[in-house]
Amino acid sequence: MTKTKVRKAVFPAAGFGTRFLPATKSIPKEMLPLVDKPIIQYGVEEAIAAGCDQIVIVTGRGKSAIEDHFDVSYELETMLEKRGKKELLAVSRNVSNMVNLSYVRQKEAMGLGHAVLMARDLVGDEPFAVILPDDVIDAKVGCLKQMVDVFEKVQGSILATQIVEGPGISAYGVLDGELMKGDPRVIDVKGLVEKPKMADAPSKHAIIGRYILTPEIFEVLEKTPLGVGGELQLTDGIKGLLQKEKVYGYSFEGKRYDAGDKLGLMTATVDYALRRDDLGPQFREYLKSLKL
Repeated sequence: MTKTKVRKAVFPAAGFGTRFLPATKSIPKEMLPLVDKPIIQYGVEEAIAAGCDQIVIVTGRGKSAIEDHFDVSYELETMLEKRGKKELLAVSRNVSNMVNLSYVRQKEAMGLGHAVLMARDLVGDEPFAVILPDDVIDAKVGCLKQMVDVFEKVQGSILATQIVEGPGISAYGVLDGELMKGDPRVIDVKGLVEKPKMADAPSKHAIIGRYILTPEIFEVLEKTPLGVGGELQLTDGIKGLLQKEKVYGYSFEGKRYDAGDKLGLMTATVDYALRRDDLGPQFREYLKSLKL
């Protein structure tokens, strides 16, 4: 069998971001800054590092700022060039030149599964990644690159997971499966349970916002009935995919920040700023000066 590669990454970005109101009344939550880059850019850079050369962003009403960010800004670049600000000019150009991007509109927010289905024509008949911009993952080797390496071996759909202890597990989809022999990070998935009570959770392996999916998911999603809240749930689609082919979990190496949550974004901002050569030393001294 000819092995296939993951070349495309889909970014669902049509949600309202209500947890960040009033800021997200006019700014897409994906454009909220983590230090000096919007959170979606971290995900795009992760996809590129994993070998993806085509990015599909599923947008909705009020999301034009995302397209503007990754587009060429002639006025800005002309101004920076005239003023001799070469380093800032390079920063601007690097963003607009980093990768080929396509956009598809999700006219109505009908769930993550529906957002993925909207990308079908742009993805075509090949495996693809799904990255949720809210989940920022700091890792020496990018989370998606880790998953791509596993995909090249198993040639099946892969769900990123992390261990969640205690009642917090009830906020996630949870895997039911067995660890693969020879690789304790890979899970042979037997089933999925969406947001179970702690006592009913089949494991501590919670699904995080990174997926590699085979194109068969599109056919399954088309036939999947609407679920909770009248939305098409990706988890329900993956359950259906399990009936047709193997699905794996992968316990990635790295630290995940929930940047779709105020405290998560603030925590990520502090950690990322402290690691910056230009910000870290002074910021660290400032934090030490606080009388907490």
